[in-house]
Amino acid sequence: MKSKKIKIVIIVLISLFALYFISWHIDFSRGSPNWGATFSELYAEELGLNWKEIYSAILNDLNIKKIRLVAYWNRLEPEKGATNFDDLDWQITEAQKKNKEITLAVGFRVPRWPECHIPEWATNLPKEEFEKAVLAHLETIVNRYKTNPAIKIWQTENEPLLSVFGRCPKPDINLLKKEIAFVKSLDPTRPVLITASGELSLGFSEAGLSEIFGTTLYRVVWNKYIGYFKHFTPPAFYTLKAFLIKTFSCTKEVVVAELQAEPWSPALKPIVEIPFDEQIKHFDANQLRYNMEFAKKTGIKDIYLWGVEWWHYRKINGDSLFWKTGKEILNN
Repeated sequence: MKSKKIKIVIIVLISLFALYFISWHIDFSRGSPNWGATFSELYAEELGLNWKEIYSAILNDLNIKKIRLVAYWNRLEPEKGATNFDDLDWQITEAQKKNKEITLAVGFRVPRWPECHIPEWATNLPKEEFEKAVLAHLETIVNRYKTNPAIKIWQTENEPLLSVFGRCPKPDINLLKKEIAFVKSLDPTRPVLITASGELSLGFSEAGLSEIFGTTLYRVVWNKYIGYFKHFTPPAFYTLKAFLIKTFSCTKEVVVAELQAEPWSPALKPIVEIPFDEQIKHFDANQLRYNMEFAKKTGIKDIYLWGVEWWHYRKINGDSLFWKTGKEILNN
């Protein structure tokens, strides 16, 4: 009896290994994806770039259909009631001129470190007052831009239930649900996007909260305990997750909200603090090409690149290989 159980375990393990091996060779792609990119003026400034210049280069030189922009609360309303939308207005207008489809990330937790971008005046508000301030911020943003036809999707918060990354308040799913419902009440015509880590979460808590679910897709990352390592999941892992989310929740569409297109900086140091030649030690142009091909194989149609600002930073500092490689794939 004992030997029979051992045989069964061995057969199951061999079968799982075979399935894992085979899954690496399955290509779910159906033609070229709809490529997009995230743009952050915050990150562009960290790289020492003229953010308007790099943004124009992304819109004019890279063949992307979609752009994800970020409404940074602490920049738009540094003092309570004193707003300045000049920069965001300009970004949206320029994207509209080029017929790009805009996803606008709104809320207090939005793309780029430290993840939460809360103005100083709202940082220590009591819970109820903080919630009112967040909703008031959403109301201002949505009402300002909901008549603009270039805005296609409202992203409400970014990876809002991820507790292990970022300098943020404790995740609050009840507040998140309030935000989603409020955005939908202000603009019932556009879908809402909710994102989750593709590597640190299965995304099932976020699935069904909105019409669109966005996953991250990273391949080479850094961890303080083991350093750099490569993820071992095949493209089919993301395909399966997208299938399960669309089948068993109210979510209608799954997108890759962040496809790694730049190195993961160790210990969350700004990339510019790493010597120029060492930046590509764990992420070279071949890795970029591999990541983009990997994402295509998932069969997920809309894919947003993460880190194209860094391509431009490399280019103006003498290394145009990433910009050329990315542009070549995007133009294919």
